[in-house]
Order: sequence, then structure tokens, then C-alpha cells
Amino acid sequence: MDTIMMNVNLSPVCRQQRPAIMPQPRMMLVVTGDDFGYCPRRNQGIVDCFQAGGISNVSLLVNGSAAKQAADLAKRHNIPIGLHANLSEGIPVCPSLQQSSTLINQHGFFHGKMGFRQALKRGELSMKQVELELRAQVGLFVELNGHLPEHMDGHQHVHVLPEVREVFAKVLSDLRIPYTRVPVEPGLYSCPWIPAHLHKFYKQVEKDALEAVPVFRRHGIRWPDVYLGLTTMGQNMSVPSLHRALSYALAANPSSSTSSAVQGSHQPVVTAELMVHPGYPSQPKEGGCGEGPDDFSQSADRQHELSVLKDPSVLALYCQERVQLCAFRDL
Repeated sequence: MDTIMMNVNLSPVCRQQRPAIMPQPRMMLVVTGDDFGYCPRRNQGIVDCFQAGGISNVSLLVNGSAAKQAADLAKRHNIPIGLHANLSEGIPVCPSLQQSSTLINQHGFFHGKMGFRQALKRGELSMKQVELELRAQVGLFVELNGHLPEHMDGHQHVHVLPEVREVFAKVLSDLRIPYTRVPVEPGLYSCPWIPAHLHKFYKQVEKDALEAVPVFRRHGIRWPDVYLGLTTMGQNMSVPSLHRALSYALAANPSSSTSSAVQGSHQPVVTAELMVHPGYPSQPKEGGCGEGPDDFSQSADRQHELSVLKDPSVLALYCQERVQLCAFRDL
């Protein structure tokens, strides 16, 4: 069992509000800003959020239109960075798959969030081509950043889908990428504010994720005890909703290989990842992964998340609940 040292860096708010000796943390929380590289305004919003202490980690879309700028910003600001593997939006990275492959439609773009799932269900996708694309995206990540990703998850949760999860796990194992995301969120079914169509999608994501667990375990891949983020997306993010999510996470029984004990204590510390999407709204026709920005990216939802995550009340909440923000490397 790993040991978390007590000299971990505190957020600015904790440094101001906490005494010199930090109380034992109850949770190590990775707050991941997804879709880094999507567009310049997304990149700027994510950097602003990191500098304000609102996130502690980012996940890069290497086929995003601003991926190189994002990688440069991560280096400049020392932002922990992983790969947001993308098989559903935009253009493949692997040159041999850009002209003719089972992963693209007649226009040369990936099939989309639901289109990818429908094609998979019909048995139309080549898992060999999925593997080629995943390895190509890791290769481009290394080219942009100078190192392997510290973690790797899937854009729109494609990495936990049947068949794909086997290939995904093999790639992570082969390349020794240690961490991934398992999107099973406590408290998901007691959220009346989530629309019915999203509830249906989230339930399927959870089912796929639970079925991916033995696959990931077999390949020696790790993930935090608790995943959060589906119930706090977009306009659903608020200080109360984040408090609610953290309460569910803190009530979890640490059981994964990332569970740790603080030095000098046998009390386990819950490890968790909170998926977030901060940023400034994309400009029309600017950004995306080859098809331009989608509606969510152009909406006010991204900036709303940014504002909430930077709110001093949220940072104070972390201190109050003894939640230590960290990167995957700290688990």
C-alpha cells in the first residue's frame, strides 16, 4: 500500500486558511479538465482554472485543433497531463485510417458519440484499426509532450465499450500507462435534475464501465476508488452539487489499488477523480477535432463550470472536508 507524504502541496486557499500542520486528508482528489486542445479558448479557460486551483490535471485531445498549443501550455505551467483518447469525434490521427477505414464515415470523420456505438453494435468496426488509432494517438501525445501520458481515458467514454475495452487495456499495458478512468458514479440514480435521455445514456456508460473492470484488472491498470462528474456537468455544477458529490465519495469504502494511508496513520484515504469541462465558449468555426466546435463547446456551460471551480467557496469546501487536490502521479 502506497504512503502519501504529508508535505504535498496545498492549494492557495488551504495555505491561507489552514494551520502549518495540515490535518490528515480524507480524500486525494484528481480534478481533471477534459478536452484540452479542443480550441484556444478551451485551452485558456483550462489554464486559468488550473492557476486558480480549480483543477489539478488535464486530459488532452491530440486530434484537437489546438493540441500543440495545449501541450506547450502544459509544459509552461507544469500542468499534469494525460491522454483523452478519441475514437468518436473528428479525424483519425493514424494516416492509414484517414482515407478508408471502418472508423470513419463517408466524409472522413469518426462516426460520432452514438454513431460509434451503433457501428460497434452492428459489428462494423475493426478492433485492429482501433488499436492502430489508439497507438497513433499515444505516439502523437509523446511527440507533443516529450513523455508518455500519466493516465489515459476515453472521450465520450468509448474506452469502456465492449471489445474496445480489451484493445484499450492491451495498449495501456503494453505501453505501461498506469491509470485510467472507470465512470461509475455514486449517487447517480438520485438526481432528478438529469434529463431522461442523459440518464439512459449514463446508465449504459455505467454498465459498460462495470464490465470493463475485470478487463482492466487483468491488465494491471489502476484507477481511483471513486469517479465523479456526470451529475455535475454544465449547468448542473454548483457548490451544493459538488458538496453532494464529495459526500458520496467520502462515504465510499476504499478498495482499489490506489487506496492509501497517510503516513503515521492506518486510516485509509479515499482516492477519487472529478471529471470537469471548464473553458470559455468556442467561437463558431474555431476549434473542434476537424468538424468545428459542437454545441456544448459553444454554450455558456463551459464558462459556468470554470466560474464554479474557481469560486473560493469550492476551494474552501475542499479544505473543510480535508480533500487534497492532486495528480494521478500522486496516488
